[in-house]
Amino acid sequence: MTLGRMALAIFLSGLAVSMTDWFFFGVLFHSKYFAYPEIWRQAPGGEGKSVVWSILLGFVTCGAFVFACSAFQVRGYAAAASLAAAVWAIAPLPLLITNALYIKLHPLTVVAHALGWLVKLLVAAAAVGWFGS
Repeated sequence: MTLGRMALAIFLSGLAVSMTDWFFFGVLFHSKYFAYPEIWRQAPGGEGKSVVWSILLGFVTCGAFVFACSAFQVRGYAAAASLAAAVWAIAPLPLLITNALYIKLHPLTVVAHALGWLVKLLVAAAAVGWFGS
């Protein structure tokens, strides 16, 4: 994959991921965040700064995934999706489950976050499959 295609894959998947993050982390089961309001940090001056950082980190995730696919010569949708599923099972899924064991989180919040991470990685995988050809 050329550098230009990589940049395009990162940019477009980052934009798409910001929308999927909004759905999985902000809309899906949103009422369940209020089950334990004491665990959620109140950002001084509102949530704007936190939202911007979250969006930027989504671009970092997409960039790291695209670079990993390039470095390991992962080509095509199926191979990229397999890598996405493996990365999900290696890091975000166990981390979310472990956090839920020790932090008071509603189970549906954990489900939404786990699904959000899987979709985030699959979106990056789709970009690799599309632009890596």
